[in-house]
Amino acid sequence: MRDVAVIGAGRIGAIHARNLAAMPGVRVAGIADPDAAAAKRLADACRTGVIPLDSAFSAGAVVIASPTPTHADFVERAAAAGCAAFCEKPIDLDADRVRACLAAATRAGILLMVGFNRRFDPSFAALKETITAGRIGRLELLSITSRDPGPPPAAYIRVSGGLFRDMTIHDFDMARFLLGEEPVALTATASALLPEVREEGDVDTAAITLRTASGTIATITNSRRATYGYDQRIEALGSTAMIAAGNHTATSLTLADSHGYRTDPALPFFLERYEAAYRAEIATFLAALEGQDVAFPTGEDGLRALVIADAALESSRTGNEVSL
Repeated sequence: MRDVAVIGAGRIGAIHARNLAAMPGVRVAGIADPDAAAAKRLADACRTGVIPLDSAFSAGAVVIASPTPTHADFVERAAAAGCAAFCEKPIDLDADRVRACLAAATRAGILLMVGFNRRFDPSFAALKETITAGRIGRLELLSITSRDPGPPPAAYIRVSGGLFRDMTIHDFDMARFLLGEEPVALTATASALLPEVREEGDVDTAAITLRTASGTIATITNSRRATYGYDQRIEALGSTAMIAAGNHTATSLTLADSHGYRTDPALPFFLERYEAAYRAEIATFLAALEGQDVAFPTGEDGLRALVIADAALESSRTGNEVSL
């Protein structure tokens, strides 16, 4: 039986804890969270108990799903205890702090996986396999659309690190994952069109262009306001074919009448859209713990996505192309 502790009883912690509890051969070793009531509710749902923070690093493996400012400290505590760690993105909002954290994990020799769940979405994973197999020829243009149905609360915006480090960082990782080579330059432009976002000094609408050494171009468009649902689409244009992964809806029904064609809206948000991806990524973490040869986002992947996010912020402020 594999013991895995969970730090954080919020939305993402609950997803991971419930997925762990549903998997054979796994025991949730406890839930650690300063909110005792939230920790108790989640612990009861997962048939486990509430544990002190220190005890989480004694389980042998830990899922870090606490607020971002705590991630690096908890990874380093896991390293000191020789405890494998799954850490939600980002490890930290400062690249140098992430580098120090990765160095500690490397010295300790612990397994460290970063929660870029979109790599494990069945549609996006199949798209990656199709590109890698050469079925669209040489990849020439990658287009990633990622739009939230609405902005997060002001209190979250203040501590999020901004659109590029909080939201687009997923798309930067996906671009690296699908391109198969590192981008060497980017340009970014962004606007604050929503008053509640502008008041917090952040942006809500952005377009980013990445370019690789071979000339492949990736474009990313973001918005914090998509009134029709959680918009998550990817299109890859190759020299011989194109492949696209579209939005998910509750059903595949289409109603056609004299008013036109109607379908269900896109799923409302990330909890529903990436439900299967969350299960697959935690299953991959468990497989890695067992020594299986599985691919997963590493701490280095987390660092590289953050560096690109920092470059996008610089480009959006200066209007200049930034070398990576």
